[in-house]
Amino acid sequence: MTLMDRVFQGSDDMYEIAVKAVDEAIAKFGEEANAALPNTAYCLPCLYAFSGEKFQTLGQVKNGALTFIKDFMTRNLRVHDVFTNGIATALSAEVIEAMKYVMNNGENPYTEKWEGYHGHLSDAEIRELGVPLVTDDIPGVAVLIGPAPTKEIAADLIKGYQSKGIMVFMTGGIIDQAREANVNMGYKIRVVPLGDELPSVIHVVSVAIRAALIFGAIPPGDFDGILKYTKDRVKAFVNAFAPLSHMTVGCGAGAIALGFPVITDEKENIWAIPKSLVLYDGYENYIPASIEARGIKLKITEMDIPISYASAFEGEIIRRANMQLEADGSREDSFELVRTLDASQVEDHKIEVIGKDFDEYDFGSRITMATIVEVAGRAMQDDFEPVIERKIHEYFNKLEGIMHTGQREMIRIRVSDSAFNAGFRAKHFGEVLWAAMKSEFDTIIDKLQVKIITDPAKVTELKNSIAMPTYEKRDDRLASLTDENVDRFFTCTMCQSFSPSHVCVVTPERLGLCGAVSWLDAQATNKLNPEGPCQPIIKGTPIDEHVGSWESVNETVHKYSQGALEKVTLYSIMEDPMTSCGCFECICGIEPMSNGVLIVNREFTGMTPIGMTFGDLASMTGGGVQTPGFMGHGKNFISSKKFMKADGGIERIVWMPKALKETVAEKLNATAKELYGIENFTDMIGDEETAPDEETLYAFLSEKGHPALGMEPLM
Repeated sequence: MTLMDRVFQGSDDMYEIAVKAVDEAIAKFGEEANAALPNTAYCLPCLYAFSGEKFQTLGQVKNGALTFIKDFMTRNLRVHDVFTNGIATALSAEVIEAMKYVMNNGENPYTEKWEGYHGHLSDAEIRELGVPLVTDDIPGVAVLIGPAPTKEIAADLIKGYQSKGIMVFMTGGIIDQAREANVNMGYKIRVVPLGDELPSVIHVVSVAIRAALIFGAIPPGDFDGILKYTKDRVKAFVNAFAPLSHMTVGCGAGAIALGFPVITDEKENIWAIPKSLVLYDGYENYIPASIEARGIKLKITEMDIPISYASAFEGEIIRRANMQLEADGSREDSFELVRTLDASQVEDHKIEVIGKDFDEYDFGSRITMATIVEVAGRAMQDDFEPVIERKIHEYFNKLEGIMHTGQREMIRIRVSDSAFNAGFRAKHFGEVLWAAMKSEFDTIIDKLQVKIITDPAKVTELKNSIAMPTYEKRDDRLASLTDENVDRFFTCTMCQSFSPSHVCVVTPERLGLCGAVSWLDAQATNKLNPEGPCQPIIKGTPIDEHVGSWESVNETVHKYSQGALEKVTLYSIMEDPMTSCGCFECICGIEPMSNGVLIVNREFTGMTPIGMTFGDLASMTGGGVQTPGFMGHGKNFISSKKFMKADGGIERIVWMPKALKETVAEKLNATAKELYGIENFTDMIGDEETAPDEETLYAFLSEKGHPALGMEPLM
């Protein structure tokens, strides 16, 4: 049997299982039962992307989806048909997985076997991955289909990819091997066990396909456009271990069609295809071979530390039972500070530990800790200090076995027993900061020294004498930064690696829609990389300052969107709103009955009063398109004085999920009081508990006397 024949047989085998699964589901639930996967606006995302049709019921899957798949399973043009049959194999796998969810009443079908199986990824999870993917904090995606030859090889590969920041998805027996080898797994740490059966691999394929829909605005049904997007923009690859079933070979052909090379040790009826099908015996070569085959560029910063450092560890949770020690600013004086000194006052790479080191504390201790980073540089500015300081959170969280939350004086740092036992001590925090900051901010930092202070009296003294006055001075400076009193805005085009026509315009009062790029961040990024994603827009004379329209802004977005956009207004969602890539924190959209807008964050999985979920709203808002009446934005923009200024401002906000409302309440209430004299404005805003639909929302707003009800019509 040739390689082609194996692909064809694998496609036939997967399709047969899919047909049987659909028939069983229909026999139990009937043809009108819901067939869509949960928490996605795309029903069966891969089928929707390739066909342009949403197969929502079991009857539609049987009479439509299966027919669509069968049409791919041709045998006329042998080489071409290998790849179409590979796509068909993947689409059949999606049907099989969807039927598992149907048979389990919409719940994850794998958790009964082991609660760690992730299964299907929600749209919100994919959007959450957008920023680290475009910034190359996740430089690539590894798909491991196992089992590997041994659990040790499995663990070495997983940890090896993880240490390079590469996200790992697993399916099959390699997951059991990882569990036996005590590999820490989970979505938050980017090592994702999908399911114990081969068809579960479709859940990572779905991530790539939905990236094309969400970020790339590729229209559903554009077969060639989908394949071009995944090949050009999704840096994924497959490691598959012998012996390979025919279905695995069929899935491999589908992966290659999507642009994802396959690295394998299979020998039976298989041959190498340069850059697409790579054959290796030595498993020590898998990682470099995979990275080379997919053309992945790694950002590696060498550090003298005893534990791994990679973005994959950013979601790691350290439980109290595994906590060697903790610094908690809410209980004991602790803080983090970056400050600029004269070059004569800074000795490069000097790291001081003032007070006890970690091995002088008992297990489980709560300690006082201050981190002071002192920098010098000819291009350094005071405004860059908070930008660099916020990076401490990211750098510390990239350490395996370290957890960091908060900033300034409200921080929490936990060191795990595993990190401590590996030899991690206080000085290593300094090593991380010196290496990471000198690497990332090399154009503005010439010299850098670090003080790690654990002496309680010294921490309290420095907190009161240096840290708090510095924070207050910065706050006063930030409060004075408005769109009116700066001479320039900045672009942010980082997301164009996924969303080619999207351009963020970042102003002092409107941060990037991902929530991660402020005006100061953009200014610092431009200083660091003058040819990079953050380019200055000299404001000049406005066309219409009320709606936030400038000729210079229009010229810039037209240039950097490659002509896709003609004009953008910064303060309106009704007239030429700013585009969205897809990784926005929130969506704002019109709620017609109340003459206002609702805001929903991506963590909220429920229904909004207008009958649309976050995913539904996002599907019409992202991808770099302008959708009047809807916009993506960051959470902190909600309390800005420029939020929808041209359309009535924050008084238009009538509904938010309760958790989001609580998050923004303090700042939003302060803005409402300052602008309109309204006390406790968030009490007037409905949520999923007080107003789950349009009728109850209108009644709630009427009872509260919400201002939106008396404003000029939005439409």
